[in-house]
Amino acid sequence: MSRYRLLPTLTQGAVLRGHCADARYVWNLAVEQHMHWRPGRRSAPGYLEQCRQLTQARAAYPWLRQGSQMVQQQALRDFATAIAAFFDPGNPTRRPSWRKAGRDEGFRIVSVRRGHVRRLNRRIGQAWVPKAGWVRFRWSRDVPPGVKSYRVTLDRAGRWHIAFAAIPDPVPAPGNGQAVGIDRGVAVSAVLSTGELLHTPHLTGRERTRLRRLEHRMARARRASNRRARVRLAIARLRARETDRRKDWVEKASTSIARRFDLIRVENLQIKNMTRSARGTREHPGRNVRQKAGLNREIMRSGWGQLVRRLEHKARGRVEKIKPHHTSQRCSACGQVDPRSRESQAVFRCTACGYACNADVNAARNIAAGPAVTARGGDGAARPVNREPQLLASLTGCE
Repeated sequence: MSRYRLLPTLTQGAVLRGHCADARYVWNLAVEQHMHWRPGRRSAPGYLEQCRQLTQARAAYPWLRQGSQMVQQQALRDFATAIAAFFDPGNPTRRPSWRKAGRDEGFRIVSVRRGHVRRLNRRIGQAWVPKAGWVRFRWSRDVPPGVKSYRVTLDRAGRWHIAFAAIPDPVPAPGNGQAVGIDRGVAVSAVLSTGELLHTPHLTGRERTRLRRLEHRMARARRASNRRARVRLAIARLRARETDRRKDWVEKASTSIARRFDLIRVENLQIKNMTRSARGTREHPGRNVRQKAGLNREIMRSGWGQLVRRLEHKARGRVEKIKPHHTSQRCSACGQVDPRSRESQAVFRCTACGYACNADVNAARNIAAGPAVTARGGDGAARPVNREPQLLASLTGCE
């Protein structure tokens, strides 16, 4: 989707917030209907039945009738899509849950005609929103031709965005036959098999200091007070700045990789399982909970999932996921697998052949070679020595 910064006036902003409230209210009603279902009861109403109920509710309640019928119906359409994805075994997702004010703010508009989106000048465009009229947005790039729908959202930093539904064309392959391996880490966000080290931009030192002060200030503020709301908005703006930098880095890095290489190989990491909390239960409490929480935050800040997801979008059919087993312990020169070869986070020194390089670069080259190679065999990409690691270490004297 092509997203743009929306610039509504104060009056238009109030109308947009009303649309968000209506969409959230209708969504929560649909969630409540499906939560009421139990085995033995009648099935929960589908999309068409819910639309008929919505028509009756709009006739009975004037405050609901004042809102846009399209916004409310599309909220039901979104819920129908979400519940269908939940019951689809080929696309497992979470069950649709409640939407909360201040967190889930947005609505969708369909049946967009040709004249409903137009350009005013080099930097500003306009989009027609029901009940709000013409709302301006920043024309940062050309709007995709033939758009039929768009979604308006409000983030926690108080910024409005409009996203036009359009699937962009993939980045064409260069045709050079080159393959690249990408190793993802915390100290270095992404390392290419060519030796390039890519770092995700974060907040500066001064911004991190201000963030900590704001968090301390919010902890001392009274709940539901104006002071707490102001501090919370300031924190959201700082975090949105970091998120925007990470997204910008992901877009630029993924485009560059998709343009330079024909085949892109990455580790098949289960990020959701890797970032699971170590808190445990009251009966079986976890260990090193704070350390694990800090590691989870750094993994999420590195944008591992975003990078691979955007690569799959831009280089369709050219991204291959490799099993991560022993990629950091295998020598990319001889194929020897030995945990002792990984001397530190950044140093790899093979105990068999003495090959030494950056540990992340060595792992990226193993990923670029293709399927994993065991300690006793290989597939031809990396030629291992078919002996035990301890025996080779004793023969070479590299213990």
